[in-house]
Amino acid sequence: MIYIGLTGWGDHDRLYPPGLAAKDKLQEYAAHFPTVEVDSYFYAIQPRQNVEKWIRETPKSFQFIVKAYQGMTGHERGEIPYQNKEEMFAAFLASIEPFIEAGKLAMVLFQFPPWFDCRREHVTYLRWCRMKMGNIPVALEFRHQSWFAPRFYEKTLQFMTEEGWIHSICDEPQAGEGSVPTVLYPTNREKTLIRFHGRNVYGWNKATSGENWRAVRYLYRYREEELLEWVSHIQKLKETTNNIYVLFNNNSGGDAADNAKQFMRLLGIEYTDLAPRQLDLF
Repeated sequence: MIYIGLTGWGDHDRLYPPGLAAKDKLQEYAAHFPTVEVDSYFYAIQPRQNVEKWIRETPKSFQFIVKAYQGMTGHERGEIPYQNKEEMFAAFLASIEPFIEAGKLAMVLFQFPPWFDCRREHVTYLRWCRMKMGNIPVALEFRHQSWFAPRFYEKTLQFMTEEGWIHSICDEPQAGEGSVPTVLYPTNREKTLIRFHGRNVYGWNKATSGENWRAVRYLYRYREEELLEWVSHIQKLKETTNNIYVLFNNNSGGDAADNAKQFMRLLGIEYTDLAPRQLDLF
């Protein structure tokens, strides 16, 4: 199965009828795609009532990819409302229980920052995170190139495989040590994650601060020939992993939804178990 979706459901206005309220967007989103990344978890561990609402609003087969809270991956800046990591992980695990009970949790994504490089204490922390998550499917995405440097490349993939991490394979600008290459190697037989961040090299390096850094970094529209490269990659990956989740994160210019729909067409995918479409009658 190939699940194609977007990161978040709030920033894709082309999908929705004019004037659609924010609270109704997920239900309409689920009429277009079978999976989504819940990126709001990165900023705050969500109340259970939010999770229960999202479950009610999506079809039985819909799959959520929950992004780990920023304090779990070392992104935190300023005060964090938890006494320690133990309390933080416990709150996170309690929050995602409804996803698990409903059979709608595809995985939790641990995306580490560009300063999380390949060193012993970071490997130790990854082992601790994996232990704390128990049997929950977890994906791992690096942002520091050292993990795939020639001397660590094989060891990184072996570590991910042995520890049970799902590989989050990236398509992103090749912009120095703060980016990683596309490594087409599934580390989990059951699931693989692919995230499209765009190929805006200038924006990737430029966008380090300021209010609009995110809008600059992910401003990119994939050309058809670039997506066709990935059609070939997907066919290859299918030989060694059963379920592939594809997320488009190039949200800044409204391109993610268009590129995701285009990718579905190129792969010849038509989902039959989506939510019913809302009609814009008035």
